[in-house]
Amino acid sequence: MPDDQLSLFDLTPATATRASGETESEVDWPADVRALGDRLPPGVRFGTSSWSFPGWAGLVYRRPRTQAELAREGLREYARYPLFGTVGIDRSYYAPMSGDDLRRYASQLPPGFPCCAKVPAMYASPVLPGSGRETTAVPNPDFLSPEGFLADVAEPAMIHFARHIGPFVLEIPPVPPGARLEPHAFVDKLGRFLDVLPRSLPVSVELRDRRLLTPEYDALLRQYGAAHVLNYWSAMPMPGEQAGLVDVATAPFMVVRLLLRPGTRYEARRDAFRPFNRVVDPDDRLRRDVTRLVTDAAGRQQPVYVLVNNKAEGSAPLTIRALAEQVVQALASSPGTSGADSP
Repeated sequence: MPDDQLSLFDLTPATATRASGETESEVDWPADVRALGDRLPPGVRFGTSSWSFPGWAGLVYRRPRTQAELAREGLREYARYPLFGTVGIDRSYYAPMSGDDLRRYASQLPPGFPCCAKVPAMYASPVLPGSGRETTAVPNPDFLSPEGFLADVAEPAMIHFARHIGPFVLEIPPVPPGARLEPHAFVDKLGRFLDVLPRSLPVSVELRDRRLLTPEYDALLRQYGAAHVLNYWSAMPMPGEQAGLVDVATAPFMVVRLLLRPGTRYEARRDAFRPFNRVVDPDDRLRRDVTRLVTDAAGRQQPVYVLVNNKAEGSAPLTIRALAEQVVQALASSPGTSGADSP
């Protein structure tokens, strides 16, 4: 797909104000939450991995809703919460989204509200999705197929969702030992994928295998203007450590995804943390890492997207509130930096 076709759309990560045109009931948030949201720099966007959690009633949603109601219509209220400036669309990992779904989401979002959608596993997984667990891992012939990604993901998004495109998240999942990618082969395959994509298309790469975090991988991202996802995940180094291994400062944007405390398992955290309305396992080191990463990005006016999962600490909205407080405090006390309310 040529770049001149993409020039019809604004694919630069948005830095517009968070929400506009709310009704009185939609902005009925506690004064301290509204004030905290006002002090976040416009280029700093916090959000969560999906939004369909009834346990967030009283935190994000003003009245109780079912999971089905939130999945269908909750994005409208989610996007008006003062601390949210983006959202992760995780469901797209399982299958490309239809034009109808993209239009429905777009109808619920305020102007300039970018979303970070996962690239479907059919193009992101080295093995066929579902294989390799209780069966033999089968190599995926469509792994990192740029033609498939452009046709099934990028083009529908540009047609139906152009004003809400944030960085696509290319999550490379862990695979059984016998199917693991060799770092050099992975870089070669990723390079062929990125080489076909228009440079204006925002892409971020998330690794779940620390062996792939190599200098060659870093150089490839810099060559194509893609970003490395600094993830907090079971088998990866902490985000701050990853930032010392890749050149995050020169990327066009930064993406941070807070998912699982290293060494823990998804199912155990999910069962222990439901209904996700309180912080159960705060991680002070993580919060320091993220605060430093975000304030550094804000200081160089680099757009930053921080996506938080409930399984990180117990409640994504409350983790975001704690991080926002630390970021605002750090920016206020740092010479040469300014918050959103500075002249």
